[in-house]
Amino acid sequence: MPDQTTTTPVQRRSLRAAAMGNILEWFDWTIYAVFSTYLATHLFDSADPASALLATLAVFAVGFLARPIGALYFGRLADRLGRRFVLVATISTMSVSSLMIALIPDFASIGVWASVLLVIARLLQGFAHGGESGVSYTYVSEIAPAARRGLWSSSVFVGVTVGVMFATVLGAGFNAAIGQAAVAEWGWRLGFVIGALFGLVVLFLRRNAAETEEFQAVQAEPSTGDTSRDGVAWTKGRRVAASMLVILLACGHNCAYYVWAIFASSFAIADRGMDPTAAFTASLCAQAVAIVALIGWGALSDRIGRRPLAIAFGVSAILFFYPLSQLISDQPWTLFVAQAAGMSIWAMGAGMYPALISELFPTRIRATSVAIGTSISVAVFGGTAPYLLTWTGQIGASWVFWVWTSVLAALAIVGALVMKETRGTDMDSVGWPFRRGGATSASDQTPGAPIVLSRTTS
Repeated sequence: MPDQTTTTPVQRRSLRAAAMGNILEWFDWTIYAVFSTYLATHLFDSADPASALLATLAVFAVGFLARPIGALYFGRLADRLGRRFVLVATISTMSVSSLMIALIPDFASIGVWASVLLVIARLLQGFAHGGESGVSYTYVSEIAPAARRGLWSSSVFVGVTVGVMFATVLGAGFNAAIGQAAVAEWGWRLGFVIGALFGLVVLFLRRNAAETEEFQAVQAEPSTGDTSRDGVAWTKGRRVAASMLVILLACGHNCAYYVWAIFASSFAIADRGMDPTAAFTASLCAQAVAIVALIGWGALSDRIGRRPLAIAFGVSAILFFYPLSQLISDQPWTLFVAQAAGMSIWAMGAGMYPALISELFPTRIRATSVAIGTSISVAVFGGTAPYLLTWTGQIGASWVFWVWTSVLAALAIVGALVMKETRGTDMDSVGWPFRRGGATSASDQTPGAPIVLSRTTS
């Protein structure tokens, strides 16, 4: 049996290329939010009905339309033409859309066309974002050594967190360096220029990255349609069932991410009266803690398995999310403690997530299945979380939202209980992922037992 722990320079180079792309992906995504006030001032006109409608669509289309469509398109492309090909395409699309936003003339110059161009740019960005997320999960999992797949997959959300932090710090740095007036006038465009230039660096790295051995192997064999390499038939019904399992496993930590990573500081400022600068600093420190947690939980999943951590995430979220939310006051230390703890719990599910869901599907359909399941879960359960929290707070029933998060966390527990342990799965030979109803390529291993790689048939 080949060594499943050592890595080659090609693998490490490919991991860096994937991780840098994840940083850029979320930098571009977050820099839009950081400079959204200036975008609204320059590219929309609230007095113009058409422009006001486009302002709404610019937010809606990306979150709930462009991402799932991009996931479907790029996922299928990755299963046909290769993971590296798609990762080059998505990073190119994101860079072009960032440069496009930077160069759009003001509303005063070209009227409603400024709004139209921004919507188009955001649709392109969301389209690429949907493809990048799912395909990068697949790529990192396939290039990783089997015994370190959980650890390597943590790099995805480490990149996500670093990208968000980078964009947030850049926005604050611009205000400090050139002043808020200059940022409002022209400085906001520099953020998108930086995103476009950063994209060129990532593009160079990805053009020199390797295609995964799993994809190359299935390409060298005759197509078997919806049948995996070990002869297990993956009918449409089975694909839907496995995709539902992805949603069960993902919905809790998708919601948790948007609550604790994206919305916690805004909640502290608006609802608890915390000083904005202090909240910003506390949030950054909490996200730094989350990076360490992601790496630690990802590595632990390689030792004890994916199922125990999925269950631990669900139980911890049910027990601690609401008390942590009540801890936040106008004191910055309370936000740091609550957010660091909340994100560390989120990291239990997220750190190993790319490996876990990639281990559920055979190579021929892996990228498509991972991308679609993930994008649906993010759109339905992640993107709506801040709005639900805000709305329930406004009507004096914020407890309803925390009950909702507990329900989603419980679904993660259900998903973990019905699935087979996937740690150490032979990615060339993935069978039925449920504990009942079919075969699987990975034995239902006892936590802590040695990894056993096998090629079982149905």
